[in-house]
Amino acid sequence: MKIKRFVGGGLESNGYIISSRSRGGCYIIDPGYEPKRFIDYVESEGLNLLGIILTHHHYDHVGAAARLRDYFDVPVMMHEIDSLRYRGNVDRYLNDGDLLDLDGETLRIFSTPGHTRGSICILSEKSKVVFTGDTIFDTDLGRTDLEDGSPDEMKESCRNVIDRWSNEYTIYPGHDGSATMKQVRKYNREFLDCLK
Repeated sequence: MKIKRFVGGGLESNGYIISSRSRGGCYIIDPGYEPKRFIDYVESEGLNLLGIILTHHHYDHVGAAARLRDYFDVPVMMHEIDSLRYRGNVDRYLNDGDLLDLDGETLRIFSTPGHTRGSICILSEKSKVVFTGDTIFDTDLGRTDLEDGSPDEMKESCRNVIDRWSNEYTIYPGHDGSATMKQVRKYNREFLDCLK
């Protein structure tokens, strides 16, 4: 898997294009800003966009999704709960355990409520990567005091989902840089506190 990160907006949100190195299929994850940058990359690389995946409904992660959906005529996908707060069209609801195909590479959807009720993470076992939205970062967790956030649900997501990920996995969050789960387990105090 090839990963291209785009940083945009005042909150410096991460959007990603993940693509197959062999056949050129790709997904866009959390395009918050500047749709032209995503369009230019897809077209310059000759990629075949399969869909747009939104990890949660906050504007800094979904702001460019509707424009990209219309331009490429591809589905927007997110959890049904968060779709109720998203102003654009959602073409497919993503639930815990759902699988998406990236040219033979399986992407598994994990439901990880806490930051929002419908937050999801996207994991590739083959590439050992997880796109975590605003659920977990290198040294902290996503806020749970906004709108439909929940500290209790975040704690459950950490205990029952995230703590099961191998140290070899690298997380690609919605803000800041990537980190291995080994680093997360060493430096992320908020995560460790949830496990107590």
